[in-house]
Amino acid sequence: MKTPKPRISKPRLTWRWVRGKWEPYHRVTWTDDGKRRSREIKLDWKEDPQELDRLYWLAQAGQHQAQARPAQFSWRECIIAWRSDPTIQQKLADGTKRSYRLPMDAILEKNGGKDMRNTTRQQVRAALGKLADTPRKAARYAQTISLLWNYADKELDWPLGKNPASGLAKYKPAREYEAWPDWMVKKLATAPENVQIAAELIRGTGQRPSAAISMRHEQFSGDWMEVLDEKADEMFPVFCPPRLRSFVGGIRKRGAHILAKNIREPVGYDAIEKSFRNWRNGLGEQAQKYTLHGLRKLAIVELAEAGASDAEIQAVTGQSAQMVAYYRARANRKKLSRTAQERRK
Repeated sequence: MKTPKPRISKPRLTWRWVRGKWEPYHRVTWTDDGKRRSREIKLDWKEDPQELDRLYWLAQAGQHQAQARPAQFSWRECIIAWRSDPTIQQKLADGTKRSYRLPMDAILEKNGGKDMRNTTRQQVRAALGKLADTPRKAARYAQTISLLWNYADKELDWPLGKNPASGLAKYKPAREYEAWPDWMVKKLATAPENVQIAAELIRGTGQRPSAAISMRHEQFSGDWMEVLDEKADEMFPVFCPPRLRSFVGGIRKRGAHILAKNIREPVGYDAIEKSFRNWRNGLGEQAQKYTLHGLRKLAIVELAEAGASDAEIQAVTGQSAQMVAYYRARANRKKLSRTAQERRK
């Protein structure tokens, strides 16, 4: 049951019943291009009439903190300028622009109205620290901050000073991703369906997790599949292994994508990665060092153990020669150790 509305009346002051109590708002209306517009500012009066009076007259004078003009050199201004710059939009590949969208949206939500000049290196490090469990996201976040800072400095001529994200965007894992062991691959049978499908796609195609997770049904045709080289932002044909061909053929179609969010969109990488981490946490401490990227490394190891040359492995996975050599060495050691140990018999 509603309590009686406070008997305080002023021009442009309205009362609303919010979460079990009356809250005051300063409301202004105007006409813009023939359309009626309005703006409301909540007055945090703490049920004190004197405080309400103070906040009300601040709003009337346009001096309430909610009416403060945004910072002149704000992150929001910079992002809007970057997104509307025709030179940038024509130069960058669509995949690259999409990769910057989410971190830019996160910056807009948390720091959009803040002055970029007040951003410190310590603040950037702290923000990256919160993303430590998702190093891929942390790296992209740091890259985005650095990108925007350099754009504002060189293209907008803003007096920003030293880039606080300089060097932090060059993320490199403390150690290379571990290829999954047999026991963890077998445990996939207990994983959520979306994790099982993602794992099969990553391992079978040898692609980066984000590219594999967003694959469409049309990318599979007969003995072949079209895979994405994310760095070059181009598709190329790769022979599809029978196991993966059979697996994909058995998935019920729910949309254009194999991991479908709806008819047209795929399930996002972040959603799959979160589901994977929740499942992995239930496997105990020994599973914590393995990531979705480790399935791509497992593909290299399996190809190497099957006798594929470095060039053949590169043709499948798109990995660098150095990376293929690193995991080939691990595969050879594993294979040689088995031969040596079996001699004990």
